[in-house]
Amino acid sequence: MEKIETKRDPNNPCLFCKDPRGVSLEHELAYSARDTYPASPGHTLVIPRRHVASFFELTTEEVNACMELITEERTLLDEEFNPDGYNIGVNVGQAAGQSIFHVHIHIIPRYKGDVENPQGGVRHVIPKKGHYTR
Repeated sequence: MEKIETKRDPNNPCLFCKDPRGVSLEHELAYSARDTYPASPGHTLVIPRRHVASFFELTTEEVNACMELITEERTLLDEEFNPDGYNIGVNVGQAAGQSIFHVHIHIIPRYKGDVENPQGGVRHVIPKKGHYTR
């Protein structure tokens, strides 16, 4: 996979670098915030402070900070929204649907009945690949 361009455009500053809004939790290396276009109630993003496009460019320390925030956010989401499950995902590269080229991890609370058949979960990112039999 080719390296994702991470150079910032001074005329179009990065959404996650310029002015983080709705910050929920903060650590030295990362922060979390509710998604402004939520897929479900409580949809949250975990965002490293350093501007890199790909999850695979994060340092071990940054990955650990993000994982801590995911765990802490789960506690908050459980208390506020009481979801029945979660999907956690990262889009890496345009082919995977990445549209903001500053890595961010989605925590998407899931609720019984929010889709007709949840089997396959994240496999549904490729249509018709989510439902399968063994």
